[in-house]
Amino acid sequence: MSKFKRMHLVVLDSVGIGAAPDANNFVNAGVPDGASDTLGHISKTVGLNVPNMAKIGLGNIPREVPLKTVPAESNPTGYATKLQEVSLGKDTMTGHWEIMGLNITEPFDTFWNGFPEEILTKIEEFSGRKVIREANKPYSGTAVIDDFGPRQMETGELIIYTSADPVLQIAAHEDIIPLDELYRICEYARSITLERPALLGRIIARPYVGEPGNFTRTANRRDLAVSPFAPTVLDKLNEAGIDTYAVGKINDIFNGAGINHDMGHNKSNSHGMDTLIKTMGLPEFQEGFSFTNLVDFDALYGHRRNAHGYRDCLHEFDERLPEIIAAMREDDLLMITADHGNDPTYAGTDHTREYIPFLAYSPSFKGSGLIPVGHFADISATVAENFGVEKAMIGESFLDKLV
Repeated sequence: MSKFKRMHLVVLDSVGIGAAPDANNFVNAGVPDGASDTLGHISKTVGLNVPNMAKIGLGNIPREVPLKTVPAESNPTGYATKLQEVSLGKDTMTGHWEIMGLNITEPFDTFWNGFPEEILTKIEEFSGRKVIREANKPYSGTAVIDDFGPRQMETGELIIYTSADPVLQIAAHEDIIPLDELYRICEYARSITLERPALLGRIIARPYVGEPGNFTRTANRRDLAVSPFAPTVLDKLNEAGIDTYAVGKINDIFNGAGINHDMGHNKSNSHGMDTLIKTMGLPEFQEGFSFTNLVDFDALYGHRRNAHGYRDCLHEFDERLPEIIAAMREDDLLMITADHGNDPTYAGTDHTREYIPFLAYSPSFKGSGLIPVGHFADISATVAENFGVEKAMIGESFLDKLV
């Protein structure tokens, strides 16, 4: 019998809590990640007021320098720790896959200087359309269509760009490049990026509409991902007939593997929280696992190095946390974590190699305190033990610590 009938895991995308021991092996615009600290630097530079996460134990997580504006609680309501990444990467897919029990020993490829000519030329030859070379670099998805959308409307050229994640994105005006054509081009791009030197996690079709100065991305986005290379705990749960609910881009990250209820993309963090709360209230969701990703921290503020916006985004989540807690049942477990760092005060615009925070709360808890520092995959092992399924490649359960 499960200790917790339902477990809800919420990933605050990029909310790291200090440089990992191996952070200096990872660089950001030529600067080693060893001094990165997403939560610490936000707290220090612009202030951070997250009383609801603090109440669970966020300020109690061991750090060399305590979070400046997040006090430790003498009697927290839950359990807390920080977790270290084993895998060789600091991207979204690597983080999430490890959280579900995999060890990624060969990281995906990222292209901070843009994609090589060989890839662009192959796409041109397949599509019969030229690629705008000036857009071929890490770019904001809204900025790239503002900058090159007018040119695409005149010439019909493709807007191909990337990000800090291992992705190739193609933006296309729906009136200029029809959806069916865009999807075919993306499917071809997927076929040529399945092995090194261009092993990419996702190809993303990014259709938009409108006129210059007033472009809007549509809901016709399509993600072409790769599936995890080995079974994750999501697969183990699905095979055992246990409900798995995905909120936000979780379904894309795992290419649907192990997910039997996809609740759709989030329009924003707030929309994602609405969807999670709705999912928790479903009468048919009596037992199982929900997995939510809230990406605004990373996409809107981390990569854009906007510390004030990042702080406000954290405040928004914290203010709504009581709504999520109110939707819990007595035998539910809520887990809050991250997938990597993205220190908005740091060099460059890349992710940062950091510990991730971990908070756990249940109305059934009789105790509280600190869990020993562990690894990302310990979350999956804990989920697996709770539901009586095998764990994946790595991870050690801390289920017995949650009492």
